[in-house]
Amino acid sequence: MQSPGTLHIVATPIGNLGDLSPRALETLRGVAAICAEDTRHTRQLLAHFGLERPLLALHQHNEDAQVAQLVARLQAGDSLALVSDAGTPLVSDPGFRLVRAARAAGIRVSPVPGACAAIAALSVAGLASDRFAFEGFLPAKASARRERLARLAAEPRTLLFYESAHRIEEALADMAAAFGDERPAVIARELTKLFETVLDGTLAQLRERVAADPNQRKGEFVVMIEGAGEDADAQVVEGRRLYAKLVEYLKPSQAAKLAAELSGAPRKALYGGD
Repeated sequence: MQSPGTLHIVATPIGNLGDLSPRALETLRGVAAICAEDTRHTRQLLAHFGLERPLLALHQHNEDAQVAQLVARLQAGDSLALVSDAGTPLVSDPGFRLVRAARAAGIRVSPVPGACAAIAALSVAGLASDRFAFEGFLPAKASARRERLARLAAEPRTLLFYESAHRIEEALADMAAAFGDERPAVIARELTKLFETVLDGTLAQLRERVAADPNQRKGEFVVMIEGAGEDADAQVVEGRRLYAKLVEYLKPSQAAKLAAELSGAPRKALYGGD
């Protein structure tokens, strides 16, 4: 009987092609096929290293439909690799359904570690890294984004978010409303690329720097926010949670006034204050 193959989870560079490891190259060279989020992007990566392998599209729109077929190939003896467009697969990328199904079928799933934007950013941020919470991308809809952030206002761990260029200013404004203008934070942009930038300061300061420089609104972002201290004011935390909900229906000043009355928090701490 044919032994089953292995599903290799292969990290790829997030910008600098020199970050693809020799082991990753060896793995990609040896598999029967590579499952890729965007086959065009992965084909370019392979071409840079002189590799040619069959590519199979696996993304959020077809993963459910493809899993059974891919597991069948693995059971038949084919070894496959899973890659994302950049970084470590499954980290804010498709793939967990395939991994879950492969493990359930008794298939060996093996990691080939490498770049991850969130971890790379945290390593240079200078924020507490012994405990942190990765939140991925925030919702695109403003009300859902504010609600998510409001629920995190009292989180003591360092918070990590991915954000896109076209929403970075809105996201920073909502973060300041949820966590307070004076909460320390770090923005890492275009990591390992030519225009890599790491900015630190309070959320208010970072908002100003991003707004003032169009170049700081380009590329891909990791936003990291210092966790709430143990002495975080419970009334302020609750007030900011209420404000995030009320501001969807009221003017900011009215929302802050009502949230302050309901929570007992100072109005200034909820709207335009610290």
